[in-house]
Amino acid sequence: MDDALKKKLTILADAAKYDASCASSGAPKRKAEAGGLGSTTGAGICHAYTPDGRCVSLLKILLTNYCLFDCAYCVNRRSSNVRRAKFSVDEVVTLTVEFYKRNYIEGLFLSSGIIRSPDHTMEQLIRVAKTLRQRHGFRGYIHLKTIPEASPWLIEQAGLYADRLSINLELPTEASLERLAPEKDGAAIQTAMGQMGERILQAKEEKRRFAPAGQSTQVIVGADASTDESLIRTSARLYDHYGLKRIYYSAFSPIPDAASILPSKSPPLQREHRLYQADWLMRYYEFSPDDVAGATESGMLALDVDPKLAWALRNRDRFPVDVNKADREMLLRVPGLGVRAVDKIVAARRHASLRLDDVARLTSGLKRARPFLVAADYAPTRLTDRLDLRARLAEPPRQLSLF
Repeated sequence: MDDALKKKLTILADAAKYDASCASSGAPKRKAEAGGLGSTTGAGICHAYTPDGRCVSLLKILLTNYCLFDCAYCVNRRSSNVRRAKFSVDEVVTLTVEFYKRNYIEGLFLSSGIIRSPDHTMEQLIRVAKTLRQRHGFRGYIHLKTIPEASPWLIEQAGLYADRLSINLELPTEASLERLAPEKDGAAIQTAMGQMGERILQAKEEKRRFAPAGQSTQVIVGADASTDESLIRTSARLYDHYGLKRIYYSAFSPIPDAASILPSKSPPLQREHRLYQADWLMRYYEFSPDDVAGATESGMLALDVDPKLAWALRNRDRFPVDVNKADREMLLRVPGLGVRAVDKIVAARRHASLRLDDVARLTSGLKRARPFLVAADYAPTRLTDRLDLRARLAEPPRQLSLF
C-alpha cells in the first residue's frame, strides 16, 4: 500500500468510528462461486465476538469525510477544522479485496460525507458495492449507509448489492434535528426508512434479493435534552413502523470547536448501556414502551441497576412468582432470568417440580432472581419488602449484562 493510500485510510477509518451501526448479523449464509471471493456466516460485528465465540471484523471506512452539511454534533461537518480525504471507488474496492485476501476482514461497512449532492454520493457508494459483486465476485458482507435525500431509485439499486442498508435517524426528535442539523429533514429520513422497509418486505415475499439483512439506524444520545423514555418510545415506533433489525445508541462525543449549544462532555457510558438493555427488553422480553417507561425516574433509566430490575423493584406486588406455575411472560420479568433460562425452565418443569438448585443450574443470575421467585423447596421471606433490596442487588457498572 502506498503512503498516499495509507494516509487516506488512517483519516477515513478514524472518521468512521463514530458510526456504531456496523453489525453484520442477519446476512444469509453464502460462499463464493468458482472464481469468486468471500463468504458470509450469517453473524458477526466489527471487531467483536459472535454468539459462537468467533472474533470477526469489517473494514469500516468513509468514502470521504468532506461534507456539504454543517450538523453541529458531527466532527466531519462543513465548518469543522479536521484533516480531509477522499477515496476513489477503485481504492475502496482494492482495499476491500486485498484486506479480505489477507484474512484481515470478512466484509465492508461503507459510509460517507455528502459531496456534490446526495445523489452523486449515493452513486459512488453503489459503484463500490456493484464493482465488488460483479467484477470480483465478492460474496462477503456489505453494509451501505444510505442517504435519505438521495433518489429512491438509487436506494433501490443499493439494496441489490448490499446485505444491509441503514439510514441514521441522528436525533430522537424533530425539534432537536431542526436545532442541531437544520439542513437535514426528519420527515425525509423517515419517509426513506418507510420506503426501504416496504422494499425489503416485498422482496422477501417475492423471494428475490434486496438487502437480505434488513435495515438499521443510529440515534445519538446526549447531544440534546431528550430523556431515555423519549428515546425508547421513538425506538419502539421505528421498530413497529419500519421493521428495523436494530437501533444503535451512540453516546455523544464532544468534538473540537463545538458550538455552544452542545454539551461540554459526553453522557455517562452506562447510559448508552442501559438504553441497549431497555431496547432488548422490548425486542426479546415482551416489555412494552409503557413498561420500560415505568422503570425510569423522571424519564431517565437508573445507572446503578438494569431496567428489568428497576421495573421489578417498582412492581414488587407482582412478585415473587412460582417457577413451576408462572406463565412465560411473567418469568421473563424476573431479574436474573434470561430468555434461554426461561425457556429451559418451562421445558424442565413439564417433567419435574423444580427446586432452587435446579434453577441455579439453568441460570447464572440466581443472586438477582432469588428475591423474586418461588421454587418447590424455597420461598423468600418478605425479601421483596426489604428497604435495602436495591442496594443489595445493585452492581458496579460493567460492560454488558443481558439480565
